[in-house]
Amino acid sequence: MLNAESTESINNLLVRCVLKDATAFESLYKLTSPKLFSISLRIVKKQEWAEEILQEGFINIWNNADQFRGDKASAMTWMTRIMRNKAIDHIRKKPQNEIQDEGVLDTVVSGTSGPLDHLFDADTTDALQKCLDELDNSQKNAINMAYFQGLTHQELSESLDTPMGTIKSWIRRGLQKLKGCLSL
Repeated sequence: MLNAESTESINNLLVRCVLKDATAFESLYKLTSPKLFSISLRIVKKQEWAEEILQEGFINIWNNADQFRGDKASAMTWMTRIMRNKAIDHIRKKPQNEIQDEGVLDTVVSGTSGPLDHLFDADTTDALQKCLDELDNSQKNAINMAYFQGLTHQELSESLDTPMGTIKSWIRRGLQKLKGCLSL
């Protein structure tokens, strides 16, 4: 979990990467790579793929640090989005049979999958988006930030300036609605 001090530190390190400060980049990597790796691993479900995505993602972060806008998102949110997009692109590039053989889609067909797992099933991607669009804005934003950006409940609470109990309720009720919508 990131506190305000570490969030500020990460933001500052990323800004220093714009100047191609290798020491700042090394510190940024040490601070953020465990979380970014876990986000990638949750999406692709295979350690080798997640390691590859982490490397590609950090190259992207280094090369595009000048595109970070601190007034629009925190550095961690910006980097999480990069890793998430890289992971999804990685999955899309793989042949379906290779993905299924590696167990990435197992949870989608098991009946115990969550909304994030449905991203990998091409037949349900449109249904998931339609169901997400039917949620209240607060539920939709909380679920997007938690599942697709990898933020914790605490980070959501701080980011949205909302009590953690409210965040948890939004996510729980939103997931219940998604489950009902997707089972139709």
